[in-house]
Amino acid sequence: MQHEQYMRRCLELSRHGSGYVSPNPLVGAVLVWENRIIGEGWHQQWGKAHAEVNCLNNVLAAYRSRISEATLYCNLEPCTHQGKTPPCADLIIRSGIPRVVIANTDPNPLVAGKGVQRMKAAGIDVITGVLEEEGGWLNRSFFTWMKEKRPYIILKWAQSSDGFIGKPLQRLAISGSLTQRLVHKWRTASDAIMVGTTTALVDNPRLDNRFYPGKSPARIVLDAQSRLPDHFHLLDDSHETWIIGRTKPFNGRQTRCIPGKTPMSITWLLEELRLHNKAILLVEGGANLLNQFLQLHFWDEIRVIENQQKLQDGIPAPTLPDKAFLKESYFLDKDEVRIFASKQSFV
Repeated sequence: MQHEQYMRRCLELSRHGSGYVSPNPLVGAVLVWENRIIGEGWHQQWGKAHAEVNCLNNVLAAYRSRISEATLYCNLEPCTHQGKTPPCADLIIRSGIPRVVIANTDPNPLVAGKGVQRMKAAGIDVITGVLEEEGGWLNRSFFTWMKEKRPYIILKWAQSSDGFIGKPLQRLAISGSLTQRLVHKWRTASDAIMVGTTTALVDNPRLDNRFYPGKSPARIVLDAQSRLPDHFHLLDDSHETWIIGRTKPFNGRQTRCIPGKTPMSITWLLEELRLHNKAILLVEGGANLLNQFLQLHFWDEIRVIENQQKLQDGIPAPTLPDKAFLKESYFLDKDEVRIFASKQSFV
């Protein structure tokens, strides 16, 4: 039970890295001496110091002599390879830490149990599998990125209580302001956000995160017939944007027009995202695009926002797949938020 308490703190800390570390995992670390936390940290930015390094650096001078008597908790196996930062397993060994408790082994082939083996060979007592499922759910996008070599795909839509996502050719807000802020939080945690042509034309969306602090993801929109007017938000060149299928010239530093991809191949798109190091794709609509992903079984997670209002008729919401496992459910004012996964475990 004590191990779980400190591991939950690791998971809590790791979430501070959301939106800043992808395609790296979310990792938190806690150093405990005599039931007292004497150091903690998390992976704060891709390419920068890992959680274990930040944790040890944050130990106050008065407790530094206790590092060699403490237990290190970390939700992901410490790395053993030289990447943008040195191996964390070696740092732990040099620090003389006698015990390490881990939630998940790292699926990265460069690690994959080697961190545990190296620490055990150095005489460290290593415990694995503490809150393993919770850790796998937290880092589900990283596990997918490593194991399946493609981005983690999230489908999201808002629907009325009678099952409609909107009216044809009419801009209509279904969810409330609190949920809108939540969606913008989801965007900051994503590497790319995507909509279809009709949604772009009807809603003229910004696809940014103006209601929540953090980075805005790359914007992706289908525009096979070059129908998007140049004055629309998606062509404001404010941040990275991909216009797929557009043949009409557009002069912008951050906007990339990709002609010749009609109809778009999802397989091609996922490979293109992988090549550009974008590990999390959030697909926000419309119905045709969402159904295309669903029909081809290209999804890992579905986020459904259901408002109490009734529309009576309109555009039907996509049908949830039979094998959609409910992972989370909660209310924000009059909106119910349900999160489904394509499988029960990501470990």
